[in-house]
Amino acid sequence: MSNSIGKLFKLTTFGESHGAAIGGVIDGCPAGITLDFKAIQNELDRRKPGQSAIVTQRKEPDTVEFLSGIFDGQTTGTSIGFIIKNTNQKSQDYSDIKNTFRPSHADYTYTKKYGLRDFRGGGRSSARETANWIVAGAIAKQILKDIKINAFTNSVGAIALDKSYQELDLSQTESNAVRCPDTETATKMIDHIKAIKKQGDTIGGTITCVAKNVPLGFGEPIFDKLHARLGQAMLTINAVKGFEYGSGFEGTKLKGSEHNDAFNVDGSTKTNLSGGIQGGISNGMDVYFNVAFKPVATLLQKYDTIDADGNAVNVQGKGRHDPCVVPRAVPIVEALTAMVLMDFYLLDNSSKI
Repeated sequence: MSNSIGKLFKLTTFGESHGAAIGGVIDGCPAGITLDFKAIQNELDRRKPGQSAIVTQRKEPDTVEFLSGIFDGQTTGTSIGFIIKNTNQKSQDYSDIKNTFRPSHADYTYTKKYGLRDFRGGGRSSARETANWIVAGAIAKQILKDIKINAFTNSVGAIALDKSYQELDLSQTESNAVRCPDTETATKMIDHIKAIKKQGDTIGGTITCVAKNVPLGFGEPIFDKLHARLGQAMLTINAVKGFEYGSGFEGTKLKGSEHNDAFNVDGSTKTNLSGGIQGGISNGMDVYFNVAFKPVATLLQKYDTIDADGNAVNVQGKGRHDPCVVPRAVPIVEALTAMVLMDFYLLDNSSKI
């Protein structure tokens, strides 16, 4: 299995949803970085389960324990090892699906590929793995302190913001459970998620991410374009079905004369339909993109499926699951963005570090 992401700033992870712990090893972190451990834990708290009524009620403190690579609060330049212990597993919730395949899950593909699977909470395919990414992303954020990365919920089902990110006060993103920086829209989203949850069903949505102050020059032709690396990272997130940057699919409706970003005399552009990236390289403008999340595949209602012997069966979903994954995915999007930008930062500054 491919358990690593990044080239210079590299994270390798391990663990399953209902194992003893998850964790990882971060390679490539420069020496002499004074870490704010409270800030790292705060990022984990933003992602952890049980934080509000509209997410899974699994209770995990998600406390990170660093094992190596840090001395007297500073990075040493060696590999940073860490673990996050699992403390609230309820593996019995998954005993009914031991020999069945849940629709739109990794159950069937993992079984066919490896000959067996850890059916407890999805095992390695669980989104519990994303807590590891938060740790690496939080460290990257502290090194990239001049780059401001802000993600927020843009839509839940058909309920969507009707404002661009420039019109929003992104400091309000954390003011509500759904992480939408518009109070009126957030209230509608929360009510919709609660209604869907009562039905034992789920709903999807989109997240917008904005990275400000990205230096000009991040990204490498031909196969390491900045937007390609961001897209690969975002499509790694469980339940993600789409990625678009800049004008995205809406840009296909414009003529070239309407879509081109005209230059100002200082090299900036009058518009930013390019999403801060041209030729795969950051141009100094805001980098922004959207990430689409499908409805969570686990339903707390009866559904038809097949078992390991190919028989048609009817199963009732059990356990603690998110009715909408989008709110908890906001910090995950930020973390992966920071990790990608950190890779390019190291590449551009390798002679200075």
